[in-house]
Amino acid sequence: MLPESLRSYIAFAVTLTLTRRPVLYFDHNATHPLSETAKRAWLDAVEKFPANPSSPHRAGQRADAALQNARGRLAVLLGCGADEIVFTSGATESANAVLAQFEDVSVSAIEHPCVIESVRGKSARLLPSAATGVVALSDFSERTPHLVSLMAANNETGVLQSWRETLAVCREHGVKFFCDAAQWIGRMPAAGLGACDFVSGCAHKFGGPQGVGFLKCPANFPPLLRGGPQEEGRRAGTENVAGVLAMVAALEECEAAIRDGALDARLKWREEFEREFTAALPGARVLGAGVARLWNTVSVIMPETADCRRRWVVVMDRLGFAVSTGSACASGKEKPSHVLTAMGVSPQDAGRALRFSAGWGTTHYDWRALLDGVKDAAREMGVALA
Repeated sequence: MLPESLRSYIAFAVTLTLTRRPVLYFDHNATHPLSETAKRAWLDAVEKFPANPSSPHRAGQRADAALQNARGRLAVLLGCGADEIVFTSGATESANAVLAQFEDVSVSAIEHPCVIESVRGKSARLLPSAATGVVALSDFSERTPHLVSLMAANNETGVLQSWRETLAVCREHGVKFFCDAAQWIGRMPAAGLGACDFVSGCAHKFGGPQGVGFLKCPANFPPLLRGGPQEEGRRAGTENVAGVLAMVAALEECEAAIRDGALDARLKWREEFEREFTAALPGARVLGAGVARLWNTVSVIMPETADCRRRWVVVMDRLGFAVSTGSACASGKEKPSHVLTAMGVSPQDAGRALRFSAGWGTTHYDWRALLDGVKDAAREMGVALA
């Protein structure tokens, strides 16, 4: 007979297994899980192209040929020349590389921290955001910077930015334009982004592997990382051949889905969730409501509760939903999100911000389950439902 302690442990483990909910993942804006297409491409590349693409032997030449093929495929999707693509470790490195080259810059107040932090100490002007989360650049009446930086889609709210119009204004005044497209690429059509002077992208936002991305830049772009002739002298370091091939395969799959009209149904699922969410929870609101946003992103301010320390994201996690939070409570040590602050959201409200971000594998049923999970969390937090 088994010892009593072991029987108790087994009973506990069985109960936990039977009662535990499967986790529904709604944090794709942080990282999209690796797609099967990307995984197959990565494994295939590891098997076929193990050599350093800078090596002169045949194995190295085969790896380099595969890398150049991927570069050309990515250039076609963006609408630029293959010689304008530099492979990097991700959007953060790409942003740092661009902003290191300019001293007088204008950046939107809602940019990703990799942009905001890169301009500290420079002659930088913040372009204000409207309460909707939209940043508009009409002219350069106050001053003409060397570079303007405006993201294509915001990572916290999903609000789409007027990057095409901003590019046109920059062209008119001879100003360089940098577009952080990390959240746009793989969710919206990439075509046209190649017209920007600089564009950054990140594989793990659309189903590719972590630690690989790209920068669209001029052929004579000076390197941030030095120490080797790779990427035509624009980025030193051995290229991640398998990661690049997996990234391009994942993006091509996303682009095919977009061309096939996959966004329409997913946008309806998001809109349905928002309608029922606001109807069920009095006092809650959707950030960026009424303006164009990514089909996968819903950023909300949850209703007030008696105890702010019981954060919504923690309760949602325990109920089986992986979601993200905009900031800590105003009484905590963390500062409110700079994006929400730029939108005029108070620190108290920002402390109740949640972000739900879906992926390509998220179903209509998952959105419905998320709504039920939000209601369960509200009940546990003592919030009355409508």
